[in-house]
Amino acid sequence: MARKPGSSPSAIKNRAAKTAAALSPSAQGGAATAAAKAPAAPKKPINPVRFAQEVRAEARKITWTTRKETWITSVMVFIMVVLASLFFTFADWILGWGANLLLKIAAG
Repeated sequence: MARKPGSSPSAIKNRAAKTAAALSPSAQGGAATAAAKAPAAPKKPINPVRFAQEVRAEARKITWTTRKETWITSVMVFIMVVLASLFFTFADWILGWGANLLLKIAAG
């Protein structure tokens, strides 16, 4: 199976470092105090052409699963649904049997 783009250990570490830096309290606090002191910047007009270009660029980054991966995942989901239904059917049967036994004992 081919490796997906951006799944190398160094790429993962770089993304984790960027995320940690963006979420750190010092980064958020510093940005909040700077924003509170500075006057609000005027809003830039929305450029539909640039927006469409950015959407296309982001859409190119999407990695779709192959037909084989989708089929295997679907089969695994079906197997897990069958196993879960068997488990809950059996558990329901045991609990119902136990409740009936207790009611019979209580009725004497």
